Amino acid sequence: MEPVTMVIVGAGSRGRAYARYALDHPEQLKIVAVAEPREEYRAYLAEQHNIRPDRVYRDWRALAECEKLADTAGICTQDEMHKEPAVALAEKGYHLLLEKPMAPDPDSCRAIVEAVKTHKVMLSVCHLLRYTVYTMRLKNLLDSGVIGDVCSIQHLEPVGYWHQAHSFVRGNWANEAASAPMLMTKACHDLDWLRYLAGKPCQQISSFGRLSHFRKEQKPEGSSDRCLDCRLSETCPYSAQNIYLCNVYQPRGGENTQEKLFTEGSVNQWPWDVLTPEPSYETIIEALRTGPYGRCVYACDNDVVDHQVVNMQFEGGMTASFTMTAFTPMTNRKTSVFGSRGMIEGDGRKLYRYDFLSRTETVYDTHAFVDSSAAGGHAGGDQAVMKAFIAAVASNDASHILSGPDETLESHQMVFAAERARRENRVISLLNADEKEAGR
Repeated sequence: MEPVTMVIVGAGSRGRAYARYALDHPEQLKIVAVAEPREEYRAYLAEQHNIRPDRVYRDWRALAECEKLADTAGICTQDEMHKEPAVALAEKGYHLLLEKPMAPDPDSCRAIVEAVKTHKVMLSVCHLLRYTVYTMRLKNLLDSGVIGDVCSIQHLEPVGYWHQAHSFVRGNWANEAASAPMLMTKACHDLDWLRYLAGKPCQQISSFGRLSHFRKEQKPEGSSDRCLDCRLSETCPYSAQNIYLCNVYQPRGGENTQEKLFTEGSVNQWPWDVLTPEPSYETIIEALRTGPYGRCVYACDNDVVDHQVVNMQFEGGMTASFTMTAFTPMTNRKTSVFGSRGMIEGDGRKLYRYDFLSRTETVYDTHAFVDSSAAGGHAGGDQAVMKAFIAAVASNDASHILSGPDETLESHQMVFAAERARRENRVISLLNADEKEAGR
């Protein structure tokens, strides 16, 4: 069989991560065009995938004006830019792989769903957590009834102190007006995952959270607006020098020295490739000196929360609580599921089931790997979502896709309702959510 073909719209970190699947599995996927406004990122992806010069576009609109070039389109633009290319390329007959979130507002989400249904194309939203081996094992255990009736779930998203600084203070998702609330940009994954585990619709939701620490009034006396110029960098955990010029995946003072980091090439991955498409000591220093990632975390234009909790009640009475916080190491999500006959705790790799009757514990190692790169991230979910999407297109069978239009729209409505609950300080009902949102 010929490989499935794909055009990439947005050649940033996520676009390159999904496109990399074609390099690992050329028999399954071929990247045939790219649309990206930044020349260095556009040229880098085009060279990696040997894309013809006449299929390298500065803007997705130029791509959409051409005849259909591929079976599929991977849309990896910034969140607020998803709707227009998604609708336009659905109209051209492209099956869509869409980076999460679907869109930052309800109307845009509904427009995308309407477009893919009207033009009878498949849509897979990259809710990667649904696709991991870890999730599949946990879901199977819960559905099998080994802990009885599931009564409640506690779930923690430990964003990580340096990840918060990178993405949600200095980075692309720091400001709601330019992107969306952090619950959508970071944790729509998690609310979608809880809905998937519950297997039933969410009926009521409440939420609390705020921006507490990364504020101008917290700026230390004597600090500078840029970390390379700051005499307090040695004592600041959020210093860009500490984050980008040390290996953030090792404890401070560990064996990964700056020299080892750059000579072994491990820097050529996320988050460094967000600063510059071809990271090196020199290019990173230049990015920190002139770009947004070298700014003091207390002197940015960020306004998204740095901690938030969400409480949910699902059909049938099951409850769930979710915590998202910056103030942790960047570790795996942690979950506890409480049932009438036992409980399960999980850390993204292992599941620990305790049985009330036998008073014994069973451990399941799902062998989910931890890989810091964007391609291997999310415990293998990046690769798994690509494999499922390609299988769906190749076989013309959408059942391979776990995160299609209807599932994604429903879990996005949970996020929109949670944000309304936080801002309005009240419990929101999700019954007839479309009508309530339209009449707001």
